[in-house]
Amino acid sequence: MQASDHFSFPQGIPAGEGRLEVVCGPMFSGKTEELLRRIRRAHIAKLPVALFKPATDTRYDNVEVVSHDKNSMTSVVVPDSKAISEHIQNAAKREPGRKEGYSIVAIDEAQFFDSDLPQVCNDLANQGYRVIVAGLDLDYEGRPFGPMPELLALAEEVTKLHAVCVETGRAAHFSHRIAGGKSQVELGAQDRYIPLARHAYVAANATAVE
Repeated sequence: MQASDHFSFPQGIPAGEGRLEVVCGPMFSGKTEELLRRIRRAHIAKLPVALFKPATDTRYDNVEVVSHDKNSMTSVVVPDSKAISEHIQNAAKREPGRKEGYSIVAIDEAQFFDSDLPQVCNDLANQGYRVIVAGLDLDYEGRPFGPMPELLALAEEVTKLHAVCVETGRAAHFSHRIAGGKSQVELGAQDRYIPLARHAYVAANATAVE
């Protein structure tokens, strides 16, 4: 008896197609660029993609998802993770001959979303969507950021990217804040953050405390 004899897949969901992929790492590691690369490959395959970003992310553009390399794609700006589900459901209703409406759901800057995002992504993957999420896994204090830990635990595939440490030239794992306040969410780019390897990050924080 095969494992598949014990259960049947829900009608309308292709076996094995739903999955959750997470791209993470510090600032300037190419997370958004990798997300856009996967979307471009999906476009070549003529797969419909819905790209979302949180309303809080206004660094480069209010609507487009923009990488630090200035590559961009138009996105759907949403206030919270619930709005992602609603958009996908509405798209399915607009496509009466197509159950899903989209094949792929892509989400940038996942760390800025609320705590319901992991459940939203998990539900979408269970419904047969390929869900691709990109975000910072650690905040500027080196602590797990927002919903990212749970997303990493739920994902079938995790891609951990590294930047280049501006002090040592080694692989950078941390985002060090060089200007601004102490709130966890503070938008900025090279003007406020630099990527650092572990020892450089520890040294920088020790100097800041003195």
